[in-house]
Amino acid sequence: MSEIAIKDLLDLSGKTAIVTGGAMGIGLGISARLAEAGTNVLIADINAENAERAKQTLAGQGYKVDAITTDVSKAADVEAMVQKAVSAFGGVDILVNNAGIYPNKLVMDMAPEDFEKVIAVNLESVFLCTRQAAAQMIAQDRGGKVINITSIDALHPSTPGLAHYDASKHGVWGFTKNSALELAAHKIWVNAVAPGAIVTPGVQAMQSKGATPASVDMTKVLENFLAKIPMRRMGEADDIGKVVLFLASDMSSYMTGSQIVVDGGVLLS
Repeated sequence: MSEIAIKDLLDLSGKTAIVTGGAMGIGLGISARLAEAGTNVLIADINAENAERAKQTLAGQGYKVDAITTDVSKAADVEAMVQKAVSAFGGVDILVNNAGIYPNKLVMDMAPEDFEKVIAVNLESVFLCTRQAAAQMIAQDRGGKVINITSIDALHPSTPGLAHYDASKHGVWGFTKNSALELAAHKIWVNAVAPGAIVTPGVQAMQSKGATPASVDMTKVLENFLAKIPMRRMGEADDIGKVVLFLASDMSSYMTGSQIVVDGGVLLS
């Protein structure tokens, strides 16, 4: 097998990526890095205004970007999302399952519908998006990449109030491994990225008292969490974007069914 020149390893020109939850935070960081590498990026987000703003921002930098309003927990929306990528850019080569929610609620205060919503958005959506995008990749017969954003909570719990979130992320990690087995026959590689504490608008919202149970002091929780990070800093969206770019490129040509932890070393503690 001939080696690929270093300058070409991260060149994704001509490839098309779908990034769910791609309009803000980690998703926007991922969208920006993929676009910079030459990828046509479809930003799929439930918030139409944010999706359009992200599209205009990246397009203004000369990147090939489109956007679609998508509820990833609904099969019809997911089908429309993949068809949008095909009509706008001619196919799908990379799927990044990033969309997710993490409302903080203790188990004993949690209603069944609270649990079910997190599972639908964080876990069932990964199944729906992977199934639809992989079907397109298989029809194209040129392989592809599926990259799932899990969490260090798929390996170790971070704080009370996230039992439903942790359950969903454990599920995504399990789904990643098994779908990697199944899709390898079609040269579709499936991997995951497990972020630690990343500064995003969603995390900032969690710090407000109204976003957490009265019994949980989120400011104190985050202070204690920061103290456990050997790097002594929170991560940034681009820290995840760069790792996703690695997995989307030929830099990761012999990887499938793997999970890369990007947490500043917090799991060491």
